[in-house]
Amino acid sequence: MLLSSRLLLALVLGLTSIGTFASPLVPRVPHESRSILPRGWAPVRRAESDFILPLRIALAQSNLESLESFLLDVSDPSSPNYGDHWHPAKVATTFRPSSESVDAVRDWLSESGIDAERVKLNPGASWLVANVTVAEAEELLGTEYYVYEHADSGHVQVRCDKAYHLPEHVSKHVDLITPTIHFDKQVRRSVESRSANSKPGSLGTRPVSPKTKGAIKTIYNDLDKCDVQITPDCLRALYNFHYDPVATDKNSIGVGENTPQFYVPSDLDIFFSNFSKSQVGQRPVLISIDGGTIDIPTGIGDSVESNLDLQYAMALVGKKQPVTLYQTGDYIEGASFNTFLDALDGSYCTYEGGDDPTFDPAYPDPSDGGYKGSLDCGIVTPANVISISYSYDEWELSPAYMQRQCNEYAKLGLMGVTILISSGDFGVSGRAGVCLDPTGQPTSNGTGSFAPSFPCGCPYVTSVGATQINPGAKVTDPESACMQEIYSGGGFSNVFAMPSWQKSAVEKYLSKYSPGYPAGTYNTSGSRAYPDLSANGANYVVAVDGSFQLVYGTSASAPVTASMLSAVNDARLAIGKKPIGFINPTLYSAAFQHAFNDITSGSNPGCGTNGFTAEPGWDPVTGVGTPNFTLLLAAYQSLP
Repeated sequence: MLLSSRLLLALVLGLTSIGTFASPLVPRVPHESRSILPRGWAPVRRAESDFILPLRIALAQSNLESLESFLLDVSDPSSPNYGDHWHPAKVATTFRPSSESVDAVRDWLSESGIDAERVKLNPGASWLVANVTVAEAEELLGTEYYVYEHADSGHVQVRCDKAYHLPEHVSKHVDLITPTIHFDKQVRRSVESRSANSKPGSLGTRPVSPKTKGAIKTIYNDLDKCDVQITPDCLRALYNFHYDPVATDKNSIGVGENTPQFYVPSDLDIFFSNFSKSQVGQRPVLISIDGGTIDIPTGIGDSVESNLDLQYAMALVGKKQPVTLYQTGDYIEGASFNTFLDALDGSYCTYEGGDDPTFDPAYPDPSDGGYKGSLDCGIVTPANVISISYSYDEWELSPAYMQRQCNEYAKLGLMGVTILISSGDFGVSGRAGVCLDPTGQPTSNGTGSFAPSFPCGCPYVTSVGATQINPGAKVTDPESACMQEIYSGGGFSNVFAMPSWQKSAVEKYLSKYSPGYPAGTYNTSGSRAYPDLSANGANYVVAVDGSFQLVYGTSASAPVTASMLSAVNDARLAIGKKPIGFINPTLYSAAFQHAFNDITSGSNPGCGTNGFTAEPGWDPVTGVGTPNFTLLLAAYQSLP
């Protein structure tokens, strides 16, 4: 499913020479490479030959070539095994690296002069680690190590030059090795100077960032005013969403939030007092991961994202259905997608070498006020539906890092978990309007190639775009793609291949409505397209810091969609059926198309273009459309 891996394989197969440092008796092949250094980094000198590197070798997982077929077997509505989700133990056993891989890498290290007692295998048998000198690493990997310095901060890292090589017979047993070609994307600032945008590698500091327009003087809890203010009643009317849960003891819904984003309890009560009086005093069920807390020192963090997510998720599912809050990371280190996934699946803490310190926060955190416990691994049973309104741009991360996470989302789908990710608020651009130059590096001049988002580009999550009620329109009128304050994120991944379940819908769009942009404007090689579906993302009335504000963003669309899917799960569980799990194959199936309101107007501009346009059927602006809950529920009730 990883496009870059396929391209690399083609490159490897086309090589007839061996690595520069290879023994004449042992052919080597490039294993990972980079064409250009990330912005700001430059080599300043060769690394000292006796400098010690903590070499980590991530072993290839077993059966990953069958991961998608396993997932489709339990998620495709035409499969006889639909809904027959896997137990976590079966997932762990199925994808554990083979003893052959462990032995092959151990033997290679031993034959290369690394004594066996220096090599340790982690408890999950997924990676090998050894402390080696730079001289040993250079000989092992057929590369040269340099000290690199960042121009802005003076921060230094020891990394290898452009590529590293492995013997042909070893390469197939290894996913990746660190430290090698990967760099920090932006250097961490001190606690005193850190802001909500200071650490691109941290999930907790990279919310999709809903936009606000200041305090609202008058609240219209009236369906005639839904074009200017969205409330829970507007959403119920828009999507025919009326449901009273009956299986709350079996059902679960979760919202992921990441410190220093936090919700304010008094804001919840202000919101409920106006829109859901029976819930005044009700709170989400807090699960703290790696010191996650809502008690944040004054001046650090922000409450808009969390307030938005929880106020609408809780109001829409109602008082009977508890909403779980996964609050991840302390306010100093924050969190990443990986540290959140660690808590859901203990084996993921060490899968393919564990978290990457280049991108992921490390615990315990020695800083004043930091979380002093160990990294939380496997402490959480995942909710049936989880909404996440955080993202990266793909260009910020390495393909191996993204594939590692993407595989984990597929495993969660195997276990019956639905993961919803907001698609972003910048149309076809990256965060804050970033585009890409011909080398794939970010530009800030508003032009260039489109910059897709992650993880919504992962085929194993469900990406949620944004719509709007047009100014002056009624709540019963068709919506359009969101073009007020934000643009629905959408487009084509530069990393992941197009999955089978969306191939027909995407090809139909491109054959009928191709924008005709010059080659290189976006990936036309057959890649994962997003979003998958949409919900309203404009003019939300949200209580923030004691007053109401208008809020915009796909950050709203994701928890609203999660609330409706949670109700579907409730209805299925009440009659003895399983949760809906990974939903993308059903969304794109012919039997479900009638259950969505097709969005046929609007676009998602960016990078000096009009982006893509919303058209009949699926489109890379609003996906298959917005849910009609009554029809969607009936369609899911008809499945086993």
